[in-house]
Amino acid sequence: MIALQEIAAAAAAKVTTADKERTLRSLMRKLQRVLVAYSGGVDSSYLAKIATEELGEDAACVIGLSPSVSQYQRENALRIARANGFNIRTLETYELSDPNYAANAGDRCYFCKSELYSKLSEAAAETNAVILDGTNADDLGGHRPGLTAAREHAVRSPLAELGFTKSEIRELSRAAGLETWDQPAAPCLSSRVAVGVPVTLERLSRIERAEEVLRSLGFVEFRVRVHDDLARVEISPAELQAALNITTAAAIARELKAIGFKFVTLDLEGFRSGSLNVSDNTVKN
Repeated sequence: MIALQEIAAAAAAKVTTADKERTLRSLMRKLQRVLVAYSGGVDSSYLAKIATEELGEDAACVIGLSPSVSQYQRENALRIARANGFNIRTLETYELSDPNYAANAGDRCYFCKSELYSKLSEAAAETNAVILDGTNADDLGGHRPGLTAAREHAVRSPLAELGFTKSEIRELSRAAGLETWDQPAAPCLSSRVAVGVPVTLERLSRIERAEEVLRSLGFVEFRVRVHDDLARVEISPAELQAALNITTAAAIARELKAIGFKFVTLDLEGFRSGSLNVSDNTVKN
């Protein structure tokens, strides 16, 4: 069997973005009924839009609801879905009750995606639909336990299969009028917890409230990384100067300590994906 990486590389080398989108639309029509694992992010929103335009009500866009998804992300995803006429559905997932997930040993995403895809498989069986996710060609490198779960549940990744890169998806999303085209990445709240520190409902709630503090102060791209009782705040380099203002920094420290953190630090390197995995920067979160 040809590896997905090889398919994506070959596709990317031979066709334009317009060609890729035409092929994607054709694929949707061939599949006839799909369930899109939808999060409201750049990739899944683009995939959901193309699937909806080609299949209408036969393209169901499903959001998994769990404590690892913030209220802000959930509301944003639903708003985008309504604005674009997606056939939106929701389902509850319970990955936090799985000890393997909660242990946060480095393969947490596998157990999260296994829970989600198991539930999607049950829903797909009702209509003989094909499950799709928004994995793109740039996602295929590095340590990605979630991709293993996708393979185990026969989930297809058409954006990766056809060689779509992240920048191409943003470009096509902008042309399609999707507001997500320049949206920052927004992985689940559990991705903020350092490997080896257990994921608990209390920690997730604390992270969600801490990031709402940063959002209320006007920051756009950031993470609150959790190392037990220490909160390490990462702000995008473009916004870091504002966070260094003594009044703003004091407000961040005060509010995060009120939430329950004993120590609050501002990371002077700024936000960068995968910074919780200093020994393996191929992990993205």
